[in-house]
Amino acid sequence: MKQRGREQLEENIRQGELGEEFGRWEAVGRAYRRGHIPEIIRTGRGSDNRVRERDPITDRVVSSHLEEYKTGKAQLSKLQRKTRKKHKNYRVRRVDTFPF
Repeated sequence: MKQRGREQLEENIRQGELGEEFGRWEAVGRAYRRGHIPEIIRTGRGSDNRVRERDPITDRVVSSHLEEYKTGKAQLSKLQRKTRKKHKNYRVRRVDTFPF
C-alpha cells in the first residue's frame, strides 16, 4: 500500500514539473506574440516564476507578474494562497499535459 502511494506521489511530481515546463513555453510564446522579449525568472517560493516582458526597442519592462502553473485538479498550497492574496499581479495558469 505504501509503495503505491509513493509511486503516485512521484507521478504527481513528474506531472507538475512537466506542467511548469509547458507553462514557461506558453509564457515565451505569449510574449513573442505581443512583440516583446520574455524574461522568466524562477522564484521557487509562493509561485513558480516571475514573468517579465521587455520592449525590444527601449528595453523597458512592459509587464511583470508572478505565475503559478497547475495541472489536473491540483490546488494552491497555503503559501501560494497567501502570496496570491499579497500580490495583485499573481496568475494561476492551468496547463494540460494530457498525452504525456
